[in-house]
Amino acid sequence: MSQEVTEDRLDTIFKLQKGLSEMMKLDRYPKDSEGRVSALCTAIMHEAVELQRTTNWKWWKTPSKFNEEEAREELIDIWHFVVQASLELNLTPDDIVAEYKKKNEINRERQRNGY
Repeated sequence: MSQEVTEDRLDTIFKLQKGLSEMMKLDRYPKDSEGRVSALCTAIMHEAVELQRTTNWKWWKTPSKFNEEEAREELIDIWHFVVQASLELNLTPDDIVAEYKKKNEINRERQRNGY
C-alpha cells in the first residue's frame, strides 16, 4: 500500500455518500430522523435479499454458477444504505471504528465464554 494515502478510506466513502445524497430528489424521503432510519433499514433488508438471490440458497433447485460480480454490486448497494444510515445517526467514521471495536470486544468475550 502506498505511503501517500492522504485520506482515510472510510472518510472517502462518507464524503462520496454525502455528495450523492445531496444530488438526490428527496421529496418522498421521510422528514424525521426516525422515519429516515426506518426507510434505510427497509432498503438494507431488500438489498440483502437481492444479495442472497445471487447465491444458490435454494437447496431444491439445480445450482447455477455464482456471479461474484453481481454479488459485489449488491453488497455495495447495502454499503450505500448503511453509510447513509450512519450519516442520519450523526456517526462519523471515527465513531464507527470506536463502536465497532467496542462491539467486537463484546462478541469476542461472548465467544470466550461459550455464547
